[in-house]
Amino acid sequence: MKIHPEGYLVILVAFLLLAGLNVLVYRLCPNLWVTVGLGFPSLVLFLLVVWFFRNPDRSLVPCAGKVYAPADGKIVAIEEVDEPEYFRDRRIKVSVFMSPLNVHVNRYPVGGEITFVKYHPGKYLVAWHPKSSLLNERSTVVVKTESGREVLFRQIAGRVARRIVMYSKTGERAVQGSDCGFIRFGSRVDVFLPLDAKITVKEGEKSVGNRTVIAVFE
Repeated sequence: MKIHPEGYLVILVAFLLLAGLNVLVYRLCPNLWVTVGLGFPSLVLFLLVVWFFRNPDRSLVPCAGKVYAPADGKIVAIEEVDEPEYFRDRRIKVSVFMSPLNVHVNRYPVGGEITFVKYHPGKYLVAWHPKSSLLNERSTVVVKTESGREVLFRQIAGRVARRIVMYSKTGERAVQGSDCGFIRFGSRVDVFLPLDAKITVKEGEKSVGNRTVIAVFE
C-alpha cells in the first residue's frame, strides 16, 4: 500500500508519541496487562493514521470527453447554481463529501491548462452546510481542456478538516487523474461544469476518484 507524502510527517510523529507513551507507562508500571491494555489500542490508532494517508494506484488513460470524480466519497449534491468567484454565471455543481474513512487524495477531474488558482482562508462549518463553499477555508482551481471548456473544482475544509493542500499553479498543465492535492481529515470537493455537460451520477451514490465518471461532454 502506497502512503501519500502528506502523511509522512504525521505518521512519524504519531509513532514517536505513541511509542514514547507506551515506554513511559511500562517503566512506571511494568505490568503485562497494563502494557497490553495500552499497547493494543495504540497500535490500532497508529494503523488508522497510516490507513488515512493511503494512496491507492488509480492510474487511468486520459479521456477528453469524460469528467472523473476528483475524490472518493459520496455525491451529496447535483444542482444548477450561480458560481460567483470565477465564471459569474450558471453552472452545474457536483459535490463529493469525504468522510474521515475515505481516501483523501484529490485528483484532477479533467486535463488541460490551469488558468486560475486561488486559496481562501475561512471558517470551518460542517462540510455539508449550504454556505461552506463560500465561507469555509477553500481553494479554487480552473482547468481549461483542449476543447476550450473550463472546469472549476473547489476543495472545501470542514469542521474536522483543518488543512487543505493544493499543488496547482497557474499556467501549468493538469494531467487528468494525477494528484492535485490532499485534505485532512474530512470535507468536500465541488466540481462546477458547463450547463451542457451530461451528468452521469445521482445524489447518494458513492464516488471513487479516477474511476467514477461524473459527467461527459457530448
